[in-house]
Amino acid sequence: MANTETIKGDWNNIKGKIQEKWANISGDELEKLKGQTDQLVGMIQKKTGQAREKIEEFVHSLSESGSSAVSHAADRLKGYAHDAAETAQHYAGAARESVQNVAGSIREQAQLGYEHAEEIVRRRPAESLAVCFGIGLITGIVGGLLLRSR
Repeated sequence: MANTETIKGDWNNIKGKIQEKWANISGDELEKLKGQTDQLVGMIQKKTGQAREKIEEFVHSLSESGSSAVSHAADRLKGYAHDAAETAQHYAGAARESVQNVAGSIREQAQLGYEHAEEIVRRRPAESLAVCFGIGLITGIVGGLLLRSR
């Protein structure tokens, strides 16, 4: 027998199919029995005179087709989610690679700057020492003035 929850979930579709097959059953009659499988089958049997087993098979096939449509839709959504996850992984990998390239470039530039400063200190040690002393003196004065103003 068809699952009552499945019938309730896909009621409009099932109701339309029943009315297609048995035109003498009104929408109002069907609405009164919404999702009540046994009563629905009994009412159809009473109105049409068909065998209960045939009616049950028909209603069961309607509920199966509804649930297979839901299952198909769920499978499609899973496929979309999988595709979205793959796309996100691709972009994340590209971003990681880009960040690594930039970090490598920054590291190279810092190394070159360090080597250049080292070369200047080797060529002109006295001037380098004087510049460092001057920078230290200025930093000390500015720091002292800032602390004094508080």
